[in-house]
Amino acid sequence: MRRTSRPRSERPQGQPTRGKTARNRLRRVDNFLLIYDGELIRRQGGAWDRAFFVDLGYGAQPITTLESAARLRQANPRLPVLGVEIDPERVAVAGPYADTLTQFRLGGFNLPLREDEAARAIRAFNVLRQYDADQVGSAWQSMGRGLRPGGLLIEGTSDPFGRSWTANLLRRVGDRLVHEGLLFSTNFHGGFEPEMFQSILPKNYIHRMLPGEPIADFMQAWQRAARERIAYRDWGLRQWFTASAEALSASGFRLDLRGRLLQRGYLLWQGSPDVAPLPLFPA
Repeated sequence: MRRTSRPRSERPQGQPTRGKTARNRLRRVDNFLLIYDGELIRRQGGAWDRAFFVDLGYGAQPITTLESAARLRQANPRLPVLGVEIDPERVAVAGPYADTLTQFRLGGFNLPLREDEAARAIRAFNVLRQYDADQVGSAWQSMGRGLRPGGLLIEGTSDPFGRSWTANLLRRVGDRLVHEGLLFSTNFHGGFEPEMFQSILPKNYIHRMLPGEPIADFMQAWQRAARERIAYRDWGLRQWFTASAEALSASGFRLDLRGRLLQRGYLLWQGSPDVAPLPLFPA
């Protein structure tokens, strides 16, 4: 039997966010999921009909949850969607928007899932910014316990309008949470330079831009690669972005070089070396 994330009576873990968001701020997150692991969203039947796409920390209004429900159901019309908030007033505001496939519940990092439910994917954006870096791993573990094996957690930080963002990708493999990569995303409306991502790195990286740290080495290498391939900028920002990624890969970094990702402004650094697999349950 699958080990459940928590009993219903357990107190939600976490703190309220500011609650503000803009329409379509997280559209590119959903679009990435459909490209990267669309099968995870499309699966139906049996336990998958009780496996939610979870929008954790949707804010004062359920905008992002409802947008994702509409967007992802173009791929899976039966997709169950769950919006989770730690603020009871926000859950009450969202309540009238619930239907047979869309629910809103009070909860935190320890997801409010019933015994026969699980998450297939969890999106948690801008929820860890107010925490200390040493709290990130325990938050990931709490969320990861709610995932079905093979499920995906995407946790990151976005600019106010979703034009650029970064995110950790973590996959549940057995009873462990495995870091699958660090993802950088831009829609090019604000230009492109690798430096633009440094202020929106996820919490586990943003304070580690120091000499000798893997993330600092990666960002410096990407900046060099972008300078080496700057001639491609004359052909457009997408071409420059793609060329910089190819040069970065040639320098020894393991990247996902699929054109369908790079041309859309997604760069995935696979298997970042400083995030070890996390056990989800006590030994």
